[in-house]
Amino acid sequence: MSQSTLLENIWQDLLAIRSRRPLILNLTNQVAMSLNANGLLALGASPLMSRSMEEMEELVELAEGLVLNIGTLDHAQLELMHQAGALANARSLPIVLDPVGAGASKFRTTACLDLLNQLQLSAIRGNASEILSLAGQSGQTKGVDSAKEASDAAAAAASLAGELGCLVCISGSTDILADGRKELHIANGHPMMSSITGLGCTATALIGAFAAVSSDIFSAAAGAMTVLGISGQLAAEGCSGPGSLQTAILDRMYTLSQDSLLELARLD
Repeated sequence: MSQSTLLENIWQDLLAIRSRRPLILNLTNQVAMSLNANGLLALGASPLMSRSMEEMEELVELAEGLVLNIGTLDHAQLELMHQAGALANARSLPIVLDPVGAGASKFRTTACLDLLNQLQLSAIRGNASEILSLAGQSGQTKGVDSAKEASDAAAAAASLAGELGCLVCISGSTDILADGRKELHIANGHPMMSSITGLGCTATALIGAFAAVSSDIFSAAAGAMTVLGISGQLAAEGCSGPGSLQTAILDRMYTLSQDSLLELARLD
């Protein structure tokens, strides 16, 4: 796929999100929940958050995508993720996993591996340390932050994607997407974005929204990461710190134009 074709697909998917407002069910962490919901709204999607076993079957029936985020994981939430994932697989809904802090503790790592083994995922998005941990390599994680660059995990991402039959996205100064056959580098964004807690989790939620309207998970993930990265670049132009940047990113994403997408996208 040429870059021009990919960018046209991304724009058409963004228009589809804005017009269809797909409902994205999020089983996400409590730190990032508000930003995830606001990010989906700014993109044009409709967020739904839940931590209730009693309503899960009904909510999955309503949803067009499922996002699983283990940031504030406990046993009850893990059980809920397995239930929701099984229901989503039965409906062939896209499922996107955010393995927050994988490698930081045995509980987190084992929980992620169980989800990988028991569910058919559409995409995984994490930092380099998290992806390396899922691939069985040392991720040298610092809590939920990475001590590695995205490029350090590129080979592991490609191998993991091929093994699982899903898309793997590594967030970093340059984001890397791999599906086991091809690889895409996205060099959009701004260094200050790493100072906003939950922004990576929001990227995962945005992949869920793009996946809900696209038949191509590679294009969907590219769309989410490119749109968020460009929005961050544009927002940073008038911000003095991460507090104002967070609000400005939402504003920029809400108003993102095709001209800005085509002019600023840095895909390789």
